[in-house]
Amino acid sequence: MGEYRLTRCELEVMDVVWRKRRATVQDVVDALDRSLAYTTVMTTLKILEEKRRVVKRVKQGRAYVYEPIVTRQEVGQSMAGELTRSLFHGSVKSLVLNLLETESMSQADIEELKNAVESLEADE
Repeated sequence: MGEYRLTRCELEVMDVVWRKRRATVQDVVDALDRSLAYTTVMTTLKILEEKRRVVKRVKQGRAYVYEPIVTRQEVGQSMAGELTRSLFHGSVKSLVLNLLETESMSQADIEELKNAVESLEADE
């Protein structure tokens, strides 16, 4: 798995590309929750392709279509790992406890988390 460090703006753009699976610059502009200039989105997609290497660009007619080449899960795992190493000195326990203390969870979320922990215990 690669190392991915995406900015907030890059993650917003990637969210659209992941959801749509294939998107032009205009598709991304139209789907974003906040207003970003066409040129900003175009530059961000160029960075995501050339520097971050998380999308590929395919010529389709006069436009380029961008497709993800990594999954949301791969980026999430990489960024969570970086956060764990840099902020919590590598302690997954500290990261999880911090999240549990600061984020609200539904009863269904709590049950899912319990099941995940039980699955981890069964694997050991």
